[in-house]
Amino acid sequence: MINRYFNDDYANTAPANLPKEGGRFDLAIALGILIASDQVQGDQVKQFECFAELALSGELRAVDGIIPCALAAKEKSRALIICCENQHESALTGVQAFVASNLTDVCAFLQGQKSLAQAQFCSTPKAHNQPDMSDVLGQEQAKRVLEIAAVGGHNLLLVGPPGTGKSMLAERFMTLLPKLSEKHALQTAAIYSVCGKRRDDWYQPPYRSPHHSASSVALVGGGGKPKPGEISLSHRGVLFLDELPEFPKSVLDSLRQPLETNEVTISRAANQVTFPADFQLIGAMNPSPCGHISGELRRSTPDQILRYLGRLSGPFLDRFSLSIMVPLLPKGTLACTQAGRKPSSESSEQIKVRVLQAREKQILRQGKLNHALTTREITEFCKLSIDDAEFLEHAINQMGLSIRAWHSLLKVARSIADLAGSEQLQRQHLLESLSYRAMDRLLKSISYE
Repeated sequence: MINRYFNDDYANTAPANLPKEGGRFDLAIALGILIASDQVQGDQVKQFECFAELALSGELRAVDGIIPCALAAKEKSRALIICCENQHESALTGVQAFVASNLTDVCAFLQGQKSLAQAQFCSTPKAHNQPDMSDVLGQEQAKRVLEIAAVGGHNLLLVGPPGTGKSMLAERFMTLLPKLSEKHALQTAAIYSVCGKRRDDWYQPPYRSPHHSASSVALVGGGGKPKPGEISLSHRGVLFLDELPEFPKSVLDSLRQPLETNEVTISRAANQVTFPADFQLIGAMNPSPCGHISGELRRSTPDQILRYLGRLSGPFLDRFSLSIMVPLLPKGTLACTQAGRKPSSESSEQIKVRVLQAREKQILRQGKLNHALTTREITEFCKLSIDDAEFLEHAINQMGLSIRAWHSLLKVARSIADLAGSEQLQRQHLLESLSYRAMDRLLKSISYE
């Protein structure tokens, strides 16, 4: 019956110049045809937006991008009619939504012959045995730097031999971050909805860890019909790039602009699309092709190490405010664990308390995290005495650092001061900030060999 009425007189998907894909219009088109053929009364349809794919059997199927649709409907004070599989996403937006399993139920609902259940948010039970910072043996300096990075939202580079726990630390970094606000959770949920993806916990900051074979389009976004990439899927969360030098140099350099602007614009001949990309970057890498830079295990020459490190451009490395060496554990550490003498270590919850307190200070003082401070705000909130300013300028000149590094050092020092509960930046905060420039020292030491 529906196919008989499916023509331009009853189904209009204007504007025609915009390309359309997917089956999200199936239900609306089917209802339009049924109303036009006087099989269903159309008075009630005016207050609803209908989004669902329609099977030949009349069954309703889930569609991508339901969250942006729900937000638009909520803005216009309209209710939704969707399939059961989309109710979890739509309920997150707070819009009134009715769920149905087939076209017959929708028609009966519109004619007042049957009621439909409203969409409900289904919370996911908390998983047991979640990762925790206390799982990591030793590496106290690395844990300290992770805490500073979590406080200020700074980008972090972990450098060290294989098997020292770099990936383990990066995975547990997420346990230090607070839950997303409702506004930020909706932003990330909308991106995932457009990509047809679903997260178990919408309020947990996203964590993405693509393989080093990922292309520029996969990482940044794009395609014939532009779609968000990994940096947009990491919006309001963390993008972890393991084995950093194994990524193509052009792919890594494509991250430089989004790291500065917090968005990425994909331009095509037909249209231009801008996706949000406010993410925190954590990288991990070995210091050389063999994984070691000193001792008996080193098998690489200085030239080989420089070529290996040269896969990372200077401007890209300049985007990391923090970089540290993650060394091998001291001898005897593993034997102690077997003997039941595991070194005591703070849990993620203990560290997270300090992170939340320091973040609250930043929001009260400047309305944003330290990594997002502008040049003018750095001058206002990161004031130095004349002696400390001369000391820091001398240090960056000796290390050959850029003006961006000057600003990064001040932002990191501000985060260290917030953790210490100090409103004024002091020399000790600057010294600790300067100590977290391991990559600069590594490049200089190798070039002198």
